[in-house]
Amino acid sequence: MANKSVVKLTSAEISQIWASYQNDTASICILKYFLKTCEDPDTSEILDYALKLSQEHVVKMTAIFDGESYPVPAGFSENHDLNIEAPRLFSDQYLLHFMFQMSQISLNSYSVAKSLAVRADVDTYFDECLKEAMKLNTMAKQTLFSKGLFIRSPYIPYPEKIDYVKKQSFLTGWFGERRPLLSLEIANLFGNFQRNALGIATLVGFSQIAETKKVGQFFTRGKEIAEKHNEIFGSILRENNLPVSMSSDTFVTESKVSPFSDKMMLFIVTALIGLGVGYYGTSISTTLRRDLTVHYDRLIHEILKFSEDGANLLIDHGWMEEPPRASDRNELTN
Repeated sequence: MANKSVVKLTSAEISQIWASYQNDTASICILKYFLKTCEDPDTSEILDYALKLSQEHVVKMTAIFDGESYPVPAGFSENHDLNIEAPRLFSDQYLLHFMFQMSQISLNSYSVAKSLAVRADVDTYFDECLKEAMKLNTMAKQTLFSKGLFIRSPYIPYPEKIDYVKKQSFLTGWFGERRPLLSLEIANLFGNFQRNALGIATLVGFSQIAETKKVGQFFTRGKEIAEKHNEIFGSILRENNLPVSMSSDTFVTESKVSPFSDKMMLFIVTALIGLGVGYYGTSISTTLRRDLTVHYDRLIHEILKFSEDGANLLIDHGWMEEPPRASDRNELTN
C-alpha cells in the first residue's frame, strides 16, 4: 500500500473533504440548537447521535488537513454563527423530518465521496461516514414510523405479467392522451415534492428571523419558487389520481429571534439549492415522458438563477469562503 505521506490528495478528494468540513461545522451549530429546543426524547436521541458524528468528523478531517499542511477551512463556529439561547423556531415534527431528509442527502453525498476516494485513509474515512449515515437514516425512519409521521410514496398495482412498449406515444406527454406515470417517475415527483415541502418550512422560518433585509427577501423568494414547483409536481400526481401530502403549517413557530447567523442560513439554503438541482437532474435522466423532462429543465434553470443570486449575496457580504481551486497559471506567469 502506498504511503499516504507520499501520495498527495487528489482534487476530487480535496473537494469532498473541504465540502464535508463546511457541512459538518454548520451541522454542529444547527444540531446544538435543535437539541436545546427539542422536547421529544426520541428525536433528541437522533439529534444527539448526529451531533456526535459531526464533531468526530471535524476532528478527523482536521487531522487530514494538518497531515497535508493544508489550511483548515474557516467553516462555521458557535461563537460567530449560533445563538444557542434563541427560542424555539421549529417544531419537533419538523426536526424529525429534517433529520430524515438530511440522512438521505448524506447517503448520496458520502456514496459519491467514497467512489471518488483513492487514498486508503480517505477511502476508509468516507466508508465509515457512509455506514454512519445508513444508521442515522434507519433511526430517523423508524422513529417517523413509530410516531405515525412517515409519509410513504404512493402505491401502484402489481402487474399480472411482463409487457413491452409498442408505440412511440409512450414518450410523449404534451399532445393527445398522456400515458400513466411510471413508478420511477412517481418516485421522483413525490421525492421532489417532499424535499420542497420541508424547504418551504425552512425558508419560512429563515425569512422571519433574517437580520439583513436582502437576505430575508431572498428567503421569501425561495419559498415562493418552491411553492410554485410543488404546485406543478402536485398537479401531475393528482392528474394520475395519486396522493399528495405533507403540510408544513405546524412546522414553524412565530419566533423572531435568530438562532443562526445570516451567513450560515444563506450557506444552508444555497447548499440545498445545489442538491435540488442534482435531484432534478436525476429526475430528467430517469424520465421518459417528454412533458416531464421539459418541466424539470425549466425548473432547473429557475433555481440555478436563484442559486446564483444567493452566491452573489454571500460574496457581497464577504461571507463566501473560496473553495479549493487549480493554480492560475496566467497570474503566476504575469
